[in-house]
Amino acid sequence: MTKKEKHLAPDEREELLETLKRRFEKNKDRHRGLSWDTIRAKLEKKPAKLWSLYQMEETGGDPDVIGYDRETDEFLFADCSPESPKGRRSICYDREALEARKAHKPANSALDMAAEMGVEILDETQYFELQKLGKFDTKTSSWLKTPSDVRERGGAIFGDWRFGRVFIYHNGADSYYAARGFRGLLRV
Repeated sequence: MTKKEKHLAPDEREELLETLKRRFEKNKDRHRGLSWDTIRAKLEKKPAKLWSLYQMEETGGDPDVIGYDRETDEFLFADCSPESPKGRRSICYDREALEARKAHKPANSALDMAAEMGVEILDETQYFELQKLGKFDTKTSSWLKTPSDVRERGGAIFGDWRFGRVFIYHNGADSYYAARGFRGLLRV
């Protein structure tokens, strides 16, 4: 598989589908009332979505189904790794922030990586909903889709779970930390 092709070899595809099925069955509380067979059938018709899920998996996201959008007839996959995915940390918020750094630039930005992977970055509401399914980011934090008025002022927001609740904070969009990454959302 090459990144430009955005599809998986048959063995990668099968291995990913088996991994997703095991995770789906292990975490039924995340997707009550949904059927793996229905989800798998839909995934098999969308190779580019499988490629995106593979990217989520390869960067440590542990993607799993967290819901179904009836209006759009889409299953929602999100990164359900306990901490912000390891392969997506030490990055600033977006390309503008990356280019603005004069020294010690990170390798990438959250929005660029999400676009390359074919996923969305979680927004505040989605992050709060994800946190209802477990305790995520108890030692790390995750960049969140930032409102334009905050971004225009040079900031960006991130969230984590501390002291028994979700916190949403702000930072300069050009900042980056070894314990901050991002969580993706994929609609299938």
